[in-house]
Amino acid sequence: MEPEGVRHRTVEVARGVRMHVAETGPEDGPAVLLVHGFPDLWYGWRHQMAALAARGFRAVAPDLRGYGDSDVPSAADCYSTFHLVGDLVALIADLGQPQVFVAGHDWGANVAWQLCLLRPDLVRALVNLSLVYNPRRSEGTPLQAIRAFCGEDHYMCRFQDPGVAEAEFALYDQRHKFKAILGMRNSAPIILSKGKTFFDSLDSDGTLPAWLSEEDISYYADKFEKTGFTGGLNFYRCMDLNWELSAPWTGAPIKVATKFIIGDLDALYNAPGVKDYIHKGGFKANVPNLEDVVILEGVGHFLNQEKPDEVSEHICEFFSKF
Repeated sequence: MEPEGVRHRTVEVARGVRMHVAETGPEDGPAVLLVHGFPDLWYGWRHQMAALAARGFRAVAPDLRGYGDSDVPSAADCYSTFHLVGDLVALIADLGQPQVFVAGHDWGANVAWQLCLLRPDLVRALVNLSLVYNPRRSEGTPLQAIRAFCGEDHYMCRFQDPGVAEAEFALYDQRHKFKAILGMRNSAPIILSKGKTFFDSLDSDGTLPAWLSEEDISYYADKFEKTGFTGGLNFYRCMDLNWELSAPWTGAPIKVATKFIIGDLDALYNAPGVKDYIHKGGFKANVPNLEDVVILEGVGHFLNQEKPDEVSEHICEFFSKF
């Protein structure tokens, strides 16, 4: 359940787009912007919000556009990283602080990387979970790279056609979907073999993980019953559009002070080439102020919920240095 003292409000972040924001902690405390991934909500950061507030930070967790109680634009191309970064820039302006701390997970980590690339002046320090930073390369699009490494049946490729993934998701009970996704432990890439849906390809049988409650699952189920999954899926459908629009930043490094945390059972850690990239200097070359990399043993993708105390301590300790 959500921590005590959470305040809810909406902020107009773009013309016709209002963002739901949950926050806790002193309003005059240094702000920490917590950015969720897919398929998640502000609620995924509930443990970190309580820990940050206890340390005197103002923890601010939005529902990104397309999610939860935020607006859901209808056009797929309204979900580029430039739109998402623009929403965060508007939210930061609303907070009234010249700089904020930022933590991101999954797609939220990608948005946080891009915020640091496009507006480093707004970010005091960064903690990202699960998704490494890879600068834009000119030789091919993200989807071309995924197809080359994992084939056409990688889940990100299968998410591309509007309506197809939505129809597959609709086959399953809402509560089962979140038990299966949040509880997945298979570290291999998610490949959807012919005739198999995304949920058929997960290793989770829908048993409630020990670190979640039925109330947690109900919160997710109720919110996604309202919005559906199209908004979140549109993030994936803009991957090549993001590549096209980001040509001016080809090869650009991230210069913000950074800490990175990932679970050793996370499929993103076990994707082709990622371990070597993290541990043999490539990651540090592209994020020169990368101060620490933490590998949590026996932990899957949703590490901020699976190991809330450890992740909260890492975040609080790192931001307290600044």
